[in-house]
Amino acid sequence: MSTRTHTTDQPSTTLRDVIGLDNQPPKLSESALIMIDFQNTYRSGVMALDGAEPALAAGARLLERARTAGIPVVHILNDGGENTPYDIRAHIGAISDEVAPVEGEAVVVKQFPNSFHATDLEKTLGDLGFAAGSGKDLIIAGFMTHMCVNYTTQGAFNLGYRPTVVAEATATRSLTAPDGTVLPAAALQSAALTSIIDLFGTVVPAVGALPA
Repeated sequence: MSTRTHTTDQPSTTLRDVIGLDNQPPKLSESALIMIDFQNTYRSGVMALDGAEPALAAGARLLERARTAGIPVVHILNDGGENTPYDIRAHIGAISDEVAPVEGEAVVVKQFPNSFHATDLEKTLGDLGFAAGSGKDLIIAGFMTHMCVNYTTQGAFNLGYRPTVVAEATATRSLTAPDGTVLPAAALQSAALTSIIDLFGTVVPAVGALPA
C-alpha cells in the first residue's frame, strides 16, 4: 500500500478564518498610520533593499493620504548606534526626505524588530486615542518586510490592535537559506506577507486598496 502524501494546489485555511477574524481592509479615516524604518539605511550600501525606491514612493503616497485624512501618524526609526548603517545621528540612518515627519507627527526610536518592545509606541498610540486592546486599526508600512514590519504587526496583534500591512509600501532583501541556496527578495517578501495573512493581520496590495 502506498503511503505517499497526496498534495494539491488548494490553499490551507488560514488561522484567521479558523478563529473567525475579520479580513476586510480598514477605512483609512478610522486608522492610525505606522511608518517603520523608512531610513536611508535601506537605499544604498550593505543594507540596500530590492525595491526600496518604489516602496518608498508608495510610502510617500500613503503618508500623503493619511495627512489629507487627518489621521494620527507615527514614524519609527531604528537606532543601531554611531558609525553603523542605522546611525540616526547621521544621514545614513535618517528618515528619508520623501517621508520625513512634519510638526505634530510622533517619532519613536527603537532597537528591536518589534516596534512596541522597549519603546513608548504603545503609550504614544494611547495618547492619540488608539489604546491597546481597543481593536482599533493600525496601517503599517516600511522596512524590512520579513523583519520589523512582520514583528511589529505581530506585536500589534498581540496587544489587541487590528493591523493591516500595505504590501507595495514594504521591501526586503535576498538572504541565504539554511540549505545554502539564495532565497530571492521577492520570495522572502511573499513569504513574510503570507505569514502575516495567516494570523496577525490583513494585507492590502497597494495604497489605493485602502478604503477612504
